[in-house]
Amino acid sequence: MTPISGSAMATGFDIQAKLDSPSVVVPRQRGKFGLLLISLIVLSIALIVLGLGVGSNGWESLLSMWQQSLAMQIVWDIRLPRTLGAWAAGALLGLSGAVAQGLFRNPLADPYLLGSASGASLGVATALVAFGGSPFATAWVVRMGLTGAAFCGAVLAVFLTLLLARGVQHTLRLLLAGVIVGVVLAAIGSLVTMLRPDIVQAMQAFMLGSTGYVGWSSCAVMLIVGGICLLVSVALSQVLDGLSLGESTARSLGLPLSQMRMALVLIIALSAGTAVAQTGLIVFVGLAAPHLVRSVMKTTHAGLIVLSSLAGGVLLSAADILSRWMIAPQELPVGVVTAILGGAYLLRLMHKQRRLEGQ
Repeated sequence: MTPISGSAMATGFDIQAKLDSPSVVVPRQRGKFGLLLISLIVLSIALIVLGLGVGSNGWESLLSMWQQSLAMQIVWDIRLPRTLGAWAAGALLGLSGAVAQGLFRNPLADPYLLGSASGASLGVATALVAFGGSPFATAWVVRMGLTGAAFCGAVLAVFLTLLLARGVQHTLRLLLAGVIVGVVLAAIGSLVTMLRPDIVQAMQAFMLGSTGYVGWSSCAVMLIVGGICLLVSVALSQVLDGLSLGESTARSLGLPLSQMRMALVLIIALSAGTAVAQTGLIVFVGLAAPHLVRSVMKTTHAGLIVLSSLAGGVLLSAADILSRWMIAPQELPVGVVTAILGGAYLLRLMHKQRRLEGQ
């Protein structure tokens, strides 16, 4: 019998310990998962209902508006699609953030890590120059053109990242390529904006993010894309579970890493690109949603993706309501609200980590 070396035995124990950890499937976590799932669903519904009563005059009771046909038309045509669209965009960002953090094995990864944000900004800037107008004060055709330009710019930036990284085989190379593409495209977008001062205000509105122009068609697109991305990412979640144990361990499980990594990158590009195209650049939601879920419970990536989607929807819905209500009848850009809330959360997380290290 061939003796087992100490290092091999240690490696085996390490892998087994990780497999036995709460981050992998544990039956006792199912009850906690179900409770958190139901809580997020109930909170999502409550925020959507609450959002229907928040308008330019602040909070209005739905019961008082029920008897007024004009008020109910405003609720149906403006507030409901906006509120539902905010939730859908947040869910897309939460999903793509969970996938990105699992793929790069980095808790600070966000949906825009592959250059999609800079690509979308450049696409909108180029379209504004072509159309010669504001994205929020133009005809319907121009508005759809700007949405398409943002989406195409985001997806093309990701494909440029893949081309520069020569595929998805090396995670570090892919990460660095995303940073390079993001910086270069952001510089080009800034140059375009500087050369055309008439689009500065429109670009500022896009960069700060807004849910005020989300209609029923935008809601339908985001919900359909979100459903598809959720199903595919949950089906591929075993790859993320394998990668969390290390590259060699994932390969030993017989997983086709290259093909599955490519599929996961496409999910990040599609979900983030769709959200950005409809609402502009909204920061911290994709980063904070998976962190919030992990702070409550440990679960597999399948559960993390589902819960992060719901948490992202809750976060952006809450931020959208605050942005409408805080200084009514004026309105804060929702991206500013998410940045403040996200920054405060990360500062709290950093302070907590510092206290733990000091113990």
